[in-house]
Amino acid sequence: MLFPLIKDLLHLPAESQELTIRGWVRTKRELKNLTFVDVNDGSSPGGIQCIFDRGSTGHPRLSSSAAVILGSLPTGSSVIIRGRLIPSPGSGQTVEVAAYDIECIGDAPAEVYPLQKKRHSLEFLREIAHLRARTTTFGAVARVRSRLAFGVHQFFQEQGFHYIHTPIITGSDAEGAGALFQVTTLDLKALAQSGKEPDYREDFFGKPSYLTVSGQLEAETYATALSRVYTFGPTFRAENSNTTRHLAEFWMIEPEIAFADLTDNMQLAEAFLKFLLTVVLRDCAEDLAFIEKVNSRTEKGITAALQKVLDSRFTHISYTDALSALEKNASDFTFKPFWGCDLQSEHEKFLTEKVVGGPVIVTDYPKEIKAFYMKLNDDEKTVRAMDVLVPRLGEIIGGSQREETYSRLENRMLELGMRPEDYAWYLDLRRYGTVPHAGFGMGFERFIQYVTGMVNIRDVIPYPRAVGQAEF
Repeated sequence: MLFPLIKDLLHLPAESQELTIRGWVRTKRELKNLTFVDVNDGSSPGGIQCIFDRGSTGHPRLSSSAAVILGSLPTGSSVIIRGRLIPSPGSGQTVEVAAYDIECIGDAPAEVYPLQKKRHSLEFLREIAHLRARTTTFGAVARVRSRLAFGVHQFFQEQGFHYIHTPIITGSDAEGAGALFQVTTLDLKALAQSGKEPDYREDFFGKPSYLTVSGQLEAETYATALSRVYTFGPTFRAENSNTTRHLAEFWMIEPEIAFADLTDNMQLAEAFLKFLLTVVLRDCAEDLAFIEKVNSRTEKGITAALQKVLDSRFTHISYTDALSALEKNASDFTFKPFWGCDLQSEHEKFLTEKVVGGPVIVTDYPKEIKAFYMKLNDDEKTVRAMDVLVPRLGEIIGGSQREETYSRLENRMLELGMRPEDYAWYLDLRRYGTVPHAGFGMGFERFIQYVTGMVNIRDVIPYPRAVGQAEF
């Protein structure tokens, strides 16, 4: 078995038992004959206080080698400390370590180590993303992310879904938006100098290929074989959006359900969100409270707001009815609403916070603003799409019932100027044993940003990829 983590040691009874601490020095301070070293191993927001006695106060006397190490022990150093667990008289902690020995495993010289005992801006920490996980805030975000990732798998596995890995390199644009990163082995510099058009027959895959924007289309192929599947992996969008809400590389959660309609899809989305909210409020309460307390730029009262969503029944409203409510308050918006417009963030927040007063699912959008694969309604103007909106954020999930009829899907492709032959494999799902099916997608980072209150989405992924940013 591995050695215990500090989060486990903090919950042990203070019975003067011998133990060994492994971690990194957060702070060191001296008071008379005592040296206090706070050590954290990343397992919890708080560390454990280790007290070294340089005089005679009833604590174990430290060794001569330990005294030398303590004399020049900088913040950020990795250490192994031995001592006894004892009750702590201080506030905010029940136990501490009466330490007598210390090893410095890795030094972190104060004159060059960038994380010193002061508050650093989030902008500065993005520049040292390889070190920012050592800060208390980013450690907390990382633990929340880890627990929620496990929660995603828990939910779908318990619902009988199968986890599939969809390709990262693809020849299909699932969204039809054209915001794709191209993958090629062609010598682009030589092509530019020659002035010739690229011959993709000479490329690695023999055709234009791209980083995926969604695993949905491939997931549908397995849904029509295994009934319930989900993907959870990286996706890429080459959108030139330098905002606090967009990334060029992010993780998507995409379930697909065979023999399902839009109502089934909405029920699954609500149950999924509520499961994750239950997990994060129950298992990450300490980290959420810490992030809110120490990060002045996060919104306040987040835990209560999340609990309110968890306790709410999601309201269902059609796009047409939503537009009627928005148009009555058109003067409140920068972007004036009209039937046929794509809902903006300000519209979504207004619907959740002013019109409904809670989470809402908007359905039946105009076909012109939605993807080709969505099932056409009988009015032939709208599609069976849904967006799940939550207060403070707006859209958190987008999905639809998929078009299962071959002829209608082919006609929709032709209307949009797409080449059905490029999607022959996708159309085959409608030729052989077609069934009604539905699914949705949720950006994982968007959800983490929502539950933690972090202002910038680049601060909830270990290494953000955005316009002009591909370091590390």
